[in-house]
Amino acid sequence: MGWFWAETRPAVSTGAVAPAKCPVDHKALQAQKQNAQASGCPIDHSAYSKKTQATSSDTEAKCPVKHDDNLNPLNNMPVNLSSERIPGQKITLSTVRTISSIPRGESEDQGLWEYPSPQQMLNAMVRKGKAQDIPEDAVESMVDVHNFLNEGAWQQILEWEHKYTKETKIEPRLKMFTGRPDDMSPRAQMYLLLGKLFPNTFNTQPPFDRHDWTVLRSLGLNKGWKEVRYVIDYYSAPDEDDNMPAFMLDTRPALDNPTNAIDRFTHWSYPLYKKAMGEFDDL
Repeated sequence: MGWFWAETRPAVSTGAVAPAKCPVDHKALQAQKQNAQASGCPIDHSAYSKKTQATSSDTEAKCPVKHDDNLNPLNNMPVNLSSERIPGQKITLSTVRTISSIPRGESEDQGLWEYPSPQQMLNAMVRKGKAQDIPEDAVESMVDVHNFLNEGAWQQILEWEHKYTKETKIEPRLKMFTGRPDDMSPRAQMYLLLGKLFPNTFNTQPPFDRHDWTVLRSLGLNKGWKEVRYVIDYYSAPDEDDNMPAFMLDTRPALDNPTNAIDRFTHWSYPLYKKAMGEFDDL
């Protein structure tokens, strides 16, 4: 989830990958992670099984954490993501959810997307079997980074959508999103190959995460919306001078149609053309 923060819409970038700082000290989190006990679920199933067998030999031992597979297709999260403490949880996590700045759905009455609370984040990681090595006292910081990165990603998408927004005077909205950390994009594969061939020029490490976002682009007042899929790859970057970790992201419309292909070409070539012509003003 390597993203950057921007308070306002940035100028068109001369590159697809933008560096950024993260507000959380990841080295401290890594130290906590190394001291944590590895477990796919925070419940000691063997102990729970023995306890169950002691009370009833005919009862099958089950995990007391509900691993709900009923997912919301808009965000690939459980429809009813619990805010309850999990059995054996040692610290109290906040159940307060933060409202994002990202418009949700096709109309204003659908409001803005909400971020999961720290407790919901922990419950989601448990459900996916990804809670191993994550100490409970690191979850609050993870949520801060999660929210920080999503806000920055939306700013990058607004940059891509800027020319269409100027035409329609209607801001884009986010219909749905999904994480695809195990599906490396063709562009990421290409960069990884180039990194092996030219390690001094290209990145030699694969992205550590990938998201696909479905953005709604207005066709004009009362004319509906066009769905545009964006692909976002997340990379680690060298630490800043103050030893704070940094990230890079590669955000672009997916090559699903000729319009997206043209947008990608002009988005990256036009700044180079302006520079070649000696025009260095903000685009």
